[in-house]
Amino acid sequence: MDKIYPGMADAISDIEDGMTVMIGGFGGSGAPIELIHALVDRYKTTGTPGGLTVVNNNAGNGGIGIAAMINAGMVAKMICSFPRSSDPRAFTDRYLAGEIGLELVPQGTLAERIRAGGAGIPAFYTPATFGTQLAEGKPVAEFDGKSYVQERWLKADVALIKAELADRKGNLTYRKAARNFSPLMAAAAKVTIVQARQVVATGGIDPEHIITPGIFVNRVVEVTDPQQEEALLRAEAS
Repeated sequence: MDKIYPGMADAISDIEDGMTVMIGGFGGSGAPIELIHALVDRYKTTGTPGGLTVVNNNAGNGGIGIAAMINAGMVAKMICSFPRSSDPRAFTDRYLAGEIGLELVPQGTLAERIRAGGAGIPAFYTPATFGTQLAEGKPVAEFDGKSYVQERWLKADVALIKAELADRKGNLTYRKAARNFSPLMAAAAKVTIVQARQVVATGGIDPEHIITPGIFVNRVVEVTDPQQEEALLRAEAS
């Protein structure tokens, strides 16, 4: 099944109001900037999709990427580990104004909740938040004399991720640390949309090098010269 799409607009055209969207990236590493801004452009033109719940390691920086989504008014809630960044104004201003929600999740727990969503594991136990406000209202159990907090899986309607190579069936590789959350998110989402720096013919990636199998990928758009968040932030600040 050929999963290559001709452009960004087609690939993100059916993302709807109120959906949960996972977005790959650890800061700027692996952030699918072009996909994010195609979604922002669509919202500014049509008013949709709004009321989104966005899952990411952070809540955006400056006015780029997820911060641009928040500035546009698209995001109702963030699920993340680090709502603060070098320039967190987009999120902070709206959070203090009561215009956006926050579910704060420790980074390891966030990764495991996403992994559990992809693996079909509805809940697991972790000691990470025991005794803190983040554990309030959650079941607690004792194992081998130690208390653990129950955490639920995390799934999404859509995942937006950035890959280094993709073949026409959606098999993916990543560039170094840009891999981060993306393989987990691809498995945990109903629809996975990928921007890849290069698309090769089916069979053009050594099977031993494939990180995300094409079974987890629905759409691929080739972006041969992807923007890097940090470079855009420096340009924005200059």
